[in-house]
Amino acid sequence: MARIVVVGAGVGGLATAARLATTGHDVTVLERAGTVGGKLGRYVHDTPAGSFHFDTGPSLLTLPEVFHDLFEATGAKLDEYLDLTPLDPIVRHVFPGDGPTLDSCADPAEFAARVGAAFGDRAAADWQRLWRRAARVWDASHRDILRRAVDSPLDLAALAWRLGDLAAIGPGRTLRGLGRRHLSDPRLRMLLERYATYTGADPRRAPAALVAVPYAELAFGGWYLRGGLGTLADALLTRCLDLGVVVQTGATVTRIDAAGGRVHGVRLAGVAAPVAADVVVANVDALTLYRDLLPSPRRLAGLTDRSLAGFVLLLGVAGDSGLAHHNVFFPRDYDAEFDAVFGHPGRGVRARPAPDPTVFVTVADDPAVRPDGHEAWFVLVNAPRHGTATGAVDWRRPGLADAYADRILDVLAERGVDVRDRLVFREVRTPADLDAATGAPGGSIYGTAGGLLRPANRGPAAGLWLVGGSSHPGGGLPMVTLSAQIVADEIGPAWG
Repeated sequence: MARIVVVGAGVGGLATAARLATTGHDVTVLERAGTVGGKLGRYVHDTPAGSFHFDTGPSLLTLPEVFHDLFEATGAKLDEYLDLTPLDPIVRHVFPGDGPTLDSCADPAEFAARVGAAFGDRAAADWQRLWRRAARVWDASHRDILRRAVDSPLDLAALAWRLGDLAAIGPGRTLRGLGRRHLSDPRLRMLLERYATYTGADPRRAPAALVAVPYAELAFGGWYLRGGLGTLADALLTRCLDLGVVVQTGATVTRIDAAGGRVHGVRLAGVAAPVAADVVVANVDALTLYRDLLPSPRRLAGLTDRSLAGFVLLLGVAGDSGLAHHNVFFPRDYDAEFDAVFGHPGRGVRARPAPDPTVFVTVADDPAVRPDGHEAWFVLVNAPRHGTATGAVDWRRPGLADAYADRILDVLAERGVDVRDRLVFREVRTPADLDAATGAPGGSIYGTAGGLLRPANRGPAAGLWLVGGSSHPGGGLPMVTLSAQIVADEIGPAWG
């Protein structure tokens, strides 16, 4: 049995703690915020009409089997804690112009039929050809990457991929290049490129292997949790407490002690005595870990290419808008959006809020999250991270957040969804707010920009491990939960 400290009570930290406690370790979770969940945040706004409840982070659960596995591994059943509701459509895609919308679903044949009905037989055939390739990429990724530790590029190169797998993955090819090769309809290309943002990346630079992301969503389905996705954090906290894990909120870790190349414990703000540990699991951004908690300049070098951030509106809306659970309103010029969000530091082109961005709107049909006769809207647009560098925006600049919120509402109105005269209230969340609330540097949602190789789960000191969206295998609730499985398996029951 080992004394294990988990730094951070996000989904990755809680899932790791529960798995490790199941194998007999003495586990303590230290969280700087007053609540658990990390980026799986929640917000409640009370009005005379009633209370509006918002998920301020993820709004879609995919790969539910990952979560079933987690709960079964810790001696429970997922359905005892959470009410999973399948979504159809998973996402409603609204394209520029007056053409048809496209509703995605978890039935490949049905989705191909919907593509054909919207865009024609050639588009449907194109999509089916891409789908077959995506399936091969998913199978190779799931088998060789997502459930095992990858500590270096050599590990990635040594994986036993067959030649056919490598051809499907397309090393050196971008997601945009893959779309242009397989998809003749520009709207399907736009749909595909959206999935680069799932990893915080520009589709013009993101690897073609990210075609596995839409495959995972559309093959295994998208799900909502009744009461909001924040209920996942509640369920994980309950599992941890039932298993004897000590969870301490309001505890800010300032440093990891690792003299002599081995972890000895952590130090807390305002506490003189260190917290002893044989193992430390860091559920914080890798940049924060190697810059602040265990300064490692050599490891910082690969963490400068940050993912995009998000600008969020939380809206209380009167009436029924007739929207799907998830809606994506695409712009006329996708490239202009990514030019704005990422800038071009090499050419001195600064990032800026995109004037005509893609707008994501989530409206849960759940009486538990809004008063009767109202809707709780979560509105998200891709945004540059917070900061003063060329590739960032100072979101604290006076007046900027409110002006951009006005612009987003105007954009929605231009695209046929005008709620400006039905607003009960609005709240704004900028990348600077996400940075302050969760410790995500600059509000970057996924740490480094998307790629196959993320910071390794094994840290540079014996007994140090990384878990969460900024480390292998990447961001998103399923990947974070898989990272917990990888770390717990690597530590094992016999450590210490």
